[in-house]
Amino acid sequence: MCASKAVDCLATDAPERLQSLRNIGVVAHIDAGKTTTTERILFYAGVVHKMGEVHEGNALTDWMEQERERGITITSAAVSCNWTNAAGPYQACAHQINLIDTPGHVDFTAEVERSLRVLDGAVGVFCAVAGVQPQSETVWRQLTKYQVPSIAFVNKMDRVGADFYATVDSMNDRLKANAHPVCIPIGQADQFAGFVDLVEMRACIFDANDPSGLQFDWRPIPEDYQQKAAEYREALIEALADVDDTVADIYLEQGELTASDLYLAIRKASIASKFCAVMPGSSLKNKGVQFLLESVVNYLPSPLDIPAASALDAQEASVEIAADPAAEFSALAFKLMSDGFVGKLVFVRIYSGTLKKGAALLNPRTGKTERISRLLLMKANSREDIESASAGSICALVGGRDIVTGDTLCSRALNVRLEPPTFPEPVISMSIEPNSSSDKDKMEIGLQRLSEEDPTFVVTEDEETGQTLISGMGELHLEIIKDRLFREFKVVAAAGRPQIAYRETASQSAQAEGRFIRQLGEQNQFAVVRLELQPLQPGQGVEVHVDPNCDLPKEFIQACQEGLQEAAHNGTVAGYPVVAVKLLLLGGELHEADSSELAFKMAGIFAFKKAMEAASPVLLEPVMRVEVETPDEHQGDIIGDLNRRRGNIIDVNKKIAFTSIVGQVPLSEMFGYSTTVRSLSKGRASYSMEPNSFEPVPSTVLHSILETSNRAFAHN
Repeated sequence: MCASKAVDCLATDAPERLQSLRNIGVVAHIDAGKTTTTERILFYAGVVHKMGEVHEGNALTDWMEQERERGITITSAAVSCNWTNAAGPYQACAHQINLIDTPGHVDFTAEVERSLRVLDGAVGVFCAVAGVQPQSETVWRQLTKYQVPSIAFVNKMDRVGADFYATVDSMNDRLKANAHPVCIPIGQADQFAGFVDLVEMRACIFDANDPSGLQFDWRPIPEDYQQKAAEYREALIEALADVDDTVADIYLEQGELTASDLYLAIRKASIASKFCAVMPGSSLKNKGVQFLLESVVNYLPSPLDIPAASALDAQEASVEIAADPAAEFSALAFKLMSDGFVGKLVFVRIYSGTLKKGAALLNPRTGKTERISRLLLMKANSREDIESASAGSICALVGGRDIVTGDTLCSRALNVRLEPPTFPEPVISMSIEPNSSSDKDKMEIGLQRLSEEDPTFVVTEDEETGQTLISGMGELHLEIIKDRLFREFKVVAAAGRPQIAYRETASQSAQAEGRFIRQLGEQNQFAVVRLELQPLQPGQGVEVHVDPNCDLPKEFIQACQEGLQEAAHNGTVAGYPVVAVKLLLLGGELHEADSSELAFKMAGIFAFKKAMEAASPVLLEPVMRVEVETPDEHQGDIIGDLNRRRGNIIDVNKKIAFTSIVGQVPLSEMFGYSTTVRSLSKGRASYSMEPNSFEPVPSTVLHSILETSNRAFAHN
């Protein structure tokens, strides 16, 4: 039966089609096995007839040359497949699964961010040996931010040192995930032979003679696992009763729950993000992935199960967008990609209505109409033309010209703006110079396209040196950008060494007056602006407010605000952007004949500079959260080295086979750390880092940092 209805789940009837749809992402720490798991999903769903391998460079979703060379996922890849459950409430019911394989490296966290913004559910992949790792915590925070329901797959159960139960414990301790097994492993490491399904209370035994994983048997639970299975089933029911009063009532009245009761309870709690179902497996050895697919269908939501999307209409009033194919059209553009065959591809999640190729859509940000020439169903870097797509679908559009990541596309009758994904600011920069004028033209085109694709990649021009600066999330991020620029756009250019993206702020309040009184040509200019500057909490931007008693004309107030915003791009310590300050325009003076908008804009700039100088400005540096996993014998050397890098050790956690060291270290001290950590541990340690905060630069190192900052790019 199909969710208590005997229907074909791929029928054209809208509610049934939506109920059978799953939009999910696969997320994890780097090297936990996301892409390998995705490859197995596609194989068992019939999308590919041979499983690709990350280490062989032939995985379907790792299609970029840089991904195949490095064995990592760099860009999220969308694929679509169908799956028919063999058991559970959706037995014999075909479901469409739109799946996005996301990167695990923190430098490409924007790919995870924008994917989770449009997905309905997620599969978190965890290494059974390492448990919760640094990027596991990052993606879990992103899941929580966008309230995405999730299930967990404990991968690499075949590895030496695998511990399913310790991994579940680490999920609860470090992620507060309320994670509980819905099945438990039979054996671990080289003894991993199957698992016990705690819902149906039966055992799945893998066929040791079938490496494809297609053959397995459902049997009664082995005698030596019956007690453990009963204990964990009891714990599962108690966990569900804690978050679902209906489960508690049934359990108190009947003393037991049926498999149907448990399926419903797990699904309900998972969709509410109050529970995370966990299952074991080994993707590389093709074990347990089919059960994962069944769990995706059984426990993760359809577009009808999640709250309606929130949007703002033309009057800035909040409206809800229900998943209705018959309603007015709305979609969110969450990813752009340059394709050598069709041009710019715009990936969209459709929230309401139905789109046909050739349709004209409104972009509320620009107010312009975008005509859609083609609709494509994506399968990594291959594509299939489709005639239409409706609510709940994830597809790609061809034909949009002025669309950027985060834009809403909708019918003119609806005219709403969906909430876009948010992205962190770049923390590292480098200069890049073309070798010739022809390379300059190609470089400009390439940089424009790459910045359109990646919201965390920013291109600017240094005002003092005239050099082109590219900024991103880390050394690897910029390395990939350079590589793509050289290969895809055939640019020959020289790149400078990476530089830190510092910030400036004020440490106290100050008032200042800016005066612009001079003659420009034959025209006299007169403007006086009075300003108050106040520091804000770390992490905030620049806020510009107008005092209620300000008596300047509206057009001059607007010119002042423009000047203040422009001035905030360059601080007074070293010319870096200013953050975390509130600017209050108090008033000013004007001349009936000589005042102009230009004069007040310049006076606003001068007032800002004086206020910053009087507010004890400080230079802020990006500080990274660094986690190193090392064998115990190298722990002292690793900690000593982090301390020498101005690091602050905040946690040392002993695990089964290694020690995890967590610290906060300035990014400027982390260049070349990968070589150092390998040397200190004889190649046995690994590390990861992610942006943590911006902190004041100590006075003891301020001078040397200013000397080598990217204000001195001319010396590269």
